Amino acid sequence: MFFERPQNGGETAVLVHIDFPEGVNREDLAEFRELVISAGADPAELVTSKRDVPDAKFFIGSGKVEEIHDLVHLHDCELVIFNHSLSPSQERNLERALQCRVLDRTGLILDIFAQRARTHEGKLQVELAQLQYQATRLIRGWTHLERQKGGIGMRGPGETQLETDRRLLRERVKNINARLAKVRAQRQQGRRARQRSSVPTVAIVGYTNAGKSTLFNALTCAEVYAADQLFATLDPTLRRLPVDDIGEVVLADTVGFIRHLPHKLVEAFQATLQEAAEADLLLHVIDSAAAERDGNIAEVESVLTEIDAMEVPQLRIYNKIDLLDRAEARIDRDEHGQPVAIWLSAVDRNGFELLTQAIGELLGEELLDDDILLTPADAKLRAILYDLGAIQREHYEDNGDMLLSVRLQLQDFKRALARADIAESRFLPEVREAWQ
Repeated sequence: MFFERPQNGGETAVLVHIDFPEGVNREDLAEFRELVISAGADPAELVTSKRDVPDAKFFIGSGKVEEIHDLVHLHDCELVIFNHSLSPSQERNLERALQCRVLDRTGLILDIFAQRARTHEGKLQVELAQLQYQATRLIRGWTHLERQKGGIGMRGPGETQLETDRRLLRERVKNINARLAKVRAQRQQGRRARQRSSVPTVAIVGYTNAGKSTLFNALTCAEVYAADQLFATLDPTLRRLPVDDIGEVVLADTVGFIRHLPHKLVEAFQATLQEAAEADLLLHVIDSAAAERDGNIAEVESVLTEIDAMEVPQLRIYNKIDLLDRAEARIDRDEHGQPVAIWLSAVDRNGFELLTQAIGELLGEELLDDDILLTPADAKLRAILYDLGAIQREHYEDNGDMLLSVRLQLQDFKRALARADIAESRFLPEVREAWQ
């Protein structure tokens, strides 16, 4: 059977959720409903069941397959959506038994991404993820050509067309990867320019629908699409944000994370997530009113670990305190007095001054803003600092020494010293103090 995909949304769907014990297969039912609504489907029935392990053939039991089959025909449904990842063979078996299209959790997320992508980069990333997902499912698309069993007089175009599709898919994936490589090169060039001008980057990360884009818009007066739905915005956006004692920082809004984000999706969105991995500070936005708050935090940190971003300094932003009883905007600090969390409301703009204060404190610790004395022999270091755009003013002494007023990240200053082969102890005591 070959099921054509309708051009418009609003398909009537039967939802299937299996309650597994705690483990890798367990999914959240409330989040599943939000995903389905975000995709534009019209839920007709919800079928739930309990199992210890998935069934190899149908993922669910044969009795549940019959129940879903009856519901599909009762409501004249076009689609059955599973809140779990299905293997290609399980999808094919279910489609044969149910006589309609079957979509799993990964396909549902990809469909939402396809609706949300607006920029050239976002569309490329979504298409790459979709092609990688569909690569093992091509056989389903050409079953209307009746793949031949083999033997004299039984060979036909089915297998030939399948191989043609596979070759075209490989060529398209290769082409998209080449174009995304150019996007990554352009982003890397932009990051180098920001590093040369010593502009810190602050990336907003968090679980989907935690309020990242609302916070981003309120802080920067941007017009990024924000709504109370999962994956309301997909494409990354950069804006400048003034911070007291620091100057301007670049604020980056990134795609939201979700439970069991498919591994291939993370690979496809590597160019976008690289903004988080190479940021100077991460703002981890958390829905403080969410029932699954702790689980959502763990999922975000899991993805950050996967993209090697857990080493980046992180400030937790507990958003939506307007939904909590008697909650007030505040800063939580660790035993050393450093900010570790901010409680605020992006909708009410309550707590923003505490947020910018905390950003200033965290980035200010990593900023060197002082005078250094160089000799003529240190011309290489001076050239490196000029290349980084770190020299604010300079004054020459009669003996040729140079007094430079520099402003840059301490990590960049450390790298500059290493490139110039100069020891830190050479500099003024106050610089050494800041360095410690």
